[in-house]
Amino acid sequence: MNTIKTGPQARPHKHAPKRGRAHPTQRPQAHGSKKEGTSTQTQSHDGLTFVPLGGLEEIGRNMSVFEYKNEIIIVDMGLQFPEEDTPGIDYIIPNIEGLMEKRSHIKGIIITHGHYDHIGAIPYLIDKLGANIPIYGADLSNEIIKRHQGDFPHAPQLKLVSVKNGDVVKMSEHIEVEFFEITHTIPDSLALVIKTPVGNMAYCTDLKITYDIDGVADPREIKTYTDIGSRGIHTLFLESTGADRAGQSISEELVQQNIDALIAGAKDRIIIGLFASLLTRVSDIINIAEKHGRKVFLSGFSLKTNVQIAQNLGYIKPKKGTLLSIEELHRYKDDKVLILSTGAQGEPNASLMKIVNGIHRQVTIKKGDTIIFSSSVIPGNERPIQSLKDNLTRQGAHVYQTEHLDVHSGGHGPAEDLKTVIGLVAPKFFLPIHGWYFMRAANVRLATQMGIEEKNTLLVDNGQVVHITPKGLSVAKETLPAYYIMVDGLGVGDVEEIVLRDRVALSQEGMIVVFVTLDRRTGSLIKNPDIISRGFIHLRDNKDLIEDMRTKVKKIIGHIPHVHSVESDYLKALLRDQLGSFVYNKTKRRPMILPAIIKV
Repeated sequence: MNTIKTGPQARPHKHAPKRGRAHPTQRPQAHGSKKEGTSTQTQSHDGLTFVPLGGLEEIGRNMSVFEYKNEIIIVDMGLQFPEEDTPGIDYIIPNIEGLMEKRSHIKGIIITHGHYDHIGAIPYLIDKLGANIPIYGADLSNEIIKRHQGDFPHAPQLKLVSVKNGDVVKMSEHIEVEFFEITHTIPDSLALVIKTPVGNMAYCTDLKITYDIDGVADPREIKTYTDIGSRGIHTLFLESTGADRAGQSISEELVQQNIDALIAGAKDRIIIGLFASLLTRVSDIINIAEKHGRKVFLSGFSLKTNVQIAQNLGYIKPKKGTLLSIEELHRYKDDKVLILSTGAQGEPNASLMKIVNGIHRQVTIKKGDTIIFSSSVIPGNERPIQSLKDNLTRQGAHVYQTEHLDVHSGGHGPAEDLKTVIGLVAPKFFLPIHGWYFMRAANVRLATQMGIEEKNTLLVDNGQVVHITPKGLSVAKETLPAYYIMVDGLGVGDVEEIVLRDRVALSQEGMIVVFVTLDRRTGSLIKNPDIISRGFIHLRDNKDLIEDMRTKVKKIIGHIPHVHSVESDYLKALLRDQLGSFVYNKTKRRPMILPAIIKV
């Protein structure tokens, strides 16, 4: 056991975040008994407080806050990728408005692993909270954070502190954290035991159990969770992403065997689509490629970056001459080529999509190519992935995915994995994290199956304040802001609900722009109104409707007394309302009406 002393506490920062979008999910009542164990009773509180600021009503945006007296630690600071109802948004990040007044109390930020849904918001938020707050993470996580921070030219230098399995960090006077290495899809993933005067809290997110080909769990992982349980756990905060899926994780040995068989049987090129952060799988595939005498080419900036970091730290150890630049691809025969590519989720700007669309500089699909999707389908990406597979097949490629053959084992353990963890850790209380409400509710059912009384479980949502005492958990009436903060280009938090509503309306109904030229003195029309439509109707095919709209505009203006100049804002509002009603009556559609008033 190694003990590490904490760094100096953070100083306040003058900048506060701008107001963002309200979270779309309706908050259900907290789940749990109101008599003992867990409750929704408000009470005087001098114990430990837990507040999730993200990750409990979505997949992503993970950030949790623990507070004891005037001592605060933060676990993770991730981003979330945009949704269907957030068009044009780059990322969604946690809301730290409720932390700003207490930012001087933050003693440290702990990173559980290097995936962007756990680290991606750091460049956007750290300067607001205090750039001198120490960030604790394993070596790989810290290197990815450092590289990501370098993408922001004016971002402050971070105070990164390296931790590893067995380390114990004295975060503050009353809070100590012990680190345990666990298995995910990226090396250096960590579980935490947060030791407080109230009790020891186990925080286990993004995990799976490793099984051999016969379905036997890795004894090292069993020992890890047994060791966590030996600390006497008050509350287990456990990830829920796979809680609603039956069974146990697919054996990585089986995945390797199946990928090995596909590579051995392929006569031409092999292209494997995966996540850039799936570094454990990347290492396995490189080893298999070497076995079959194939050179490995990386396509995708993030993949190249992550592999380089992993090589520098010794997590990926290819033989000399195995990993080659994609620019050298033309020098090798197809049966000696294996390409690792990002874009297995159908992302429009990712490498695999560029390949299938014929705009990649070095790679185009050839008849006979073997395409392997070694990744799970993120909910919401089904349609672009289906389109991607369809286009690959049309071009003569042979496509393989987990539905056909076990070529991927996810990083989020299903029900039996989670039950194993719950049984070994044996907490008194249980609070599921990381996932949609139905996933977390499924996790509660798993906990009760493992002997935890339902009254000792608690379901909460982002922003709800949980009071933790030696006797149990309770939900306070007060909440912290947890609505979405949007990142759109260089803007952070400046895209609000009304902007998103406009974008959704434009995408669904289109728009009509009406140009009206008026006499400055009398307010009368000088020329026929001009009408432009985008995303609503095709002008050439709807000349009668356009002419009807022009007539309606002229009538609206004609009813206004022309004794003096008309107020522009009043006329715009009039045109929006009356022309909008007219168009709806004609078409049963509601395009956005944008009047433009020109006075001459």
